[in-house]
Amino acid sequence: MDLSQLLSELWVVTVVGLQAAAIVLTSAHLVLSNRDVPSTVGWMGLVLLAPVVGVALYWVFGINRIERKAHRLRPETSLQSDAASLDAEQRAHRLLEARFPGLVALGHLGDELTQSALEFGNRIRPLVNGDAAYPEMLAAIDTAERSIALSTYIFDNDAAGQQFIAALQGAQARGVAVRVLIDGVGQHYSRPHTPKVLRGLGIPTGVFLESALPVRNPYVNLRNHRKILVVDGALGFTGGLNIREGCVLARGSRNPVQDLHFRIEGPVVRGLMEAFGLDWGFTTGERLGGEAWYPVLEPVGEILARCVPDGPDEDFDVLRRLMLGALAQAQQRVRIITPYFLPDQTLITALNVTAMSGVEVQILVPQRNNLRFVQWAADAQATQILEGRSRIFLTPPPFEHTKLMLIDDAWCFVGSANWDPRSLRLNFELNVECYDCALARRLNGLIDEKLASASELTTAEMQARWLPVRLRDGFARLLMPYL
Repeated sequence: MDLSQLLSELWVVTVVGLQAAAIVLTSAHLVLSNRDVPSTVGWMGLVLLAPVVGVALYWVFGINRIERKAHRLRPETSLQSDAASLDAEQRAHRLLEARFPGLVALGHLGDELTQSALEFGNRIRPLVNGDAAYPEMLAAIDTAERSIALSTYIFDNDAAGQQFIAALQGAQARGVAVRVLIDGVGQHYSRPHTPKVLRGLGIPTGVFLESALPVRNPYVNLRNHRKILVVDGALGFTGGLNIREGCVLARGSRNPVQDLHFRIEGPVVRGLMEAFGLDWGFTTGERLGGEAWYPVLEPVGEILARCVPDGPDEDFDVLRRLMLGALAQAQQRVRIITPYFLPDQTLITALNVTAMSGVEVQILVPQRNNLRFVQWAADAQATQILEGRSRIFLTPPPFEHTKLMLIDDAWCFVGSANWDPRSLRLNFELNVECYDCALARRLNGLIDEKLASASELTTAEMQARWLPVRLRDGFARLLMPYL
């Protein structure tokens, strides 16, 4: 055997050995670290059937690379605000027992999942679309005196985005401490990228997990999907709105988007600021603290509320479990609005059990989704949800991006999270749970308006689909863990 032949055979043996080692290592990691059995089986099949592609895809997209030592990143809050929060905790639970006795168990579940208390004394007001939300957010930035914390998934460099850029620049010039955090995937939705523009203006800007890919990819894993604006540590905004022109319907954008945001005042704003501070510290290494960011927040309203952060770190699976708890506590009615409705089998079972027990379950989703694979996968699941006696309504364009869950005209769950695996397993999200009948009435009114123009989806309609369409949708459903 000559040397070239020997080297060739050694090369083949080495490649085969490395491939086998990669398969064994990847399989071991899957079995030991992945909690979800269907996801584990899906990844395992891909790794075994297409080893090179499967191993590469798993290590790039399939695992949680975020192991933040949150206790090291916790913001340096003021002693006064810490004391005020502890004092308010007992009062909040007494009020919960007095006003919402049927939801006390849900309140305790939130305590255990979030390791934070309900806050009494909040004022929360819904803002419909960018038409209502952007003017109030810009006015808050314009009147800021000490600090501005802004985190968003998408911050387009368009007409709407430039209004925010100008307002932030003005605040910076007045001596206000400004911090802006934009997601690494979300920054690619427009050019030139907004982080570059902000940094050019001298505004401290962080990019959360900046993607190695130079293009926008709606299926890239692990992104910061939170939408947070906190001004002077006391006035907060959160919800589903990104910063982009299409969210202002009055301007007649080619791609209009309906959405819902919330103006928040009171002690619960501290939770928004803490979530931002943790993300900012993780991204930049700077720990925000002191009165400028964490002032003492006095009660200003009657709403009991709590921030519920969620992400592929120590807050993993908090939102989904709180949703399951809410469905278990519902007595009369459940109403859900989400743009992406891909619940896992546990959530589907919970919805069906809730509906079959006599609780009215209404789910509003867009008639035409902006993500084709999500639309197909959702259609594949619709029949088993309808057969469980939940009702699905299709809202006409403009595209509905609102995220909302209401229980028994008393409990409201608002924020950035969708009902899909990406939001509930991969993204960093932030929702706020609110206990208040007046807020629930206002939100129910908004849902009633949407239902007036919506059409109800039926089991017969789904079963009548052409066979190739059902097969396409069924295959798309197999991609759910990756959508």
